[in-house]
Amino acid sequence: MSTTQLDQLKQFTTVVADTGDFESMKTYKPQDATTNPSLILQAAAKPEYRHLVEQAVSEVKKTGATGPALMEAILDRILILFGLEILKIVPGRVSTEVDARLSFDTAATIAKAHQLIAAYEAEGHSRNRVLIKIASTWEGIKAAEALEKDGIHCNLTLLFSFAQAVACAEAGVMLISPFVGRILDWYKASTGQDYQGDADPGVISVRSIYNYYKKFGYKTQVMGASFRNKGELLALAGCDLLTISPGLLAELQASDEPITAKLTPAEAAASSHEKVSLTESAFRFALNEDPMATEKTAHGIRAFSADIVKLEKLIEGMLA
Repeated sequence: MSTTQLDQLKQFTTVVADTGDFESMKTYKPQDATTNPSLILQAAAKPEYRHLVEQAVSEVKKTGATGPALMEAILDRILILFGLEILKIVPGRVSTEVDARLSFDTAATIAKAHQLIAAYEAEGHSRNRVLIKIASTWEGIKAAEALEKDGIHCNLTLLFSFAQAVACAEAGVMLISPFVGRILDWYKASTGQDYQGDADPGVISVRSIYNYYKKFGYKTQVMGASFRNKGELLALAGCDLLTISPGLLAELQASDEPITAKLTPAEAAASSHEKVSLTESAFRFALNEDPMATEKTAHGIRAFSADIVKLEKLIEGMLA
């Protein structure tokens, strides 16, 4: 019997489900699962998940919280309730995202991460099963550096540049999520060209980061994210982790064509990378010199923040 591409990929790479949909997770059996405000908003709008939002509203109202504190507590509780359901399904970890509106506030990000971890621990889950997702701003990376020292592991998201990846590795974060498809989107829009497989700018970016990390022995794991097509996934087979949407998981499940590891420690060791270290000013300048990374990081933070506001509107309707 032939082996599906999904099963083959799982031999080289830890497969993570990029969804808030529990049924998809049960179908494709990923090791981990990751969510973000947009995915939670999509799931919360579906009838089958509305009970979790209602449960969060009901539980928090009983605490007597009012005003902004009430809304913040309900949002946090929704994240936790989704996370708890995911932890029933996946054997590994769930990534839970800090409010994107805190992306430029190190102290507030640290405080929020501690609150989220405390909520999981109160439900009987070890902090080792949770990754706190934080945007890859300088402030976010510094927050993650402090959190890792407290034993709270982080997933640095909205990562589009080599500079962001270097800073994350230097900070000792557990995991980064470079956004492959959004890099491709930017280059297609700015050049009018199409890119496939190994020529895909998002694939090239992740391969470079992976090779750098492995060559210099960084422990930070690379989890490619935000894929636009199956070709990007196959070109990154061998990456530490790949977080994949249900649609692309279905495509991998439906094919049994052979795949091979494209990213390997041996290739990384032979790469031409030289060691880099970035001060804050060097980081900010490098990011500024990369219009794609600057624009996509900013756009990602705006989009996630907008979806949190939409979720708040949904909650306001239920509170009324």
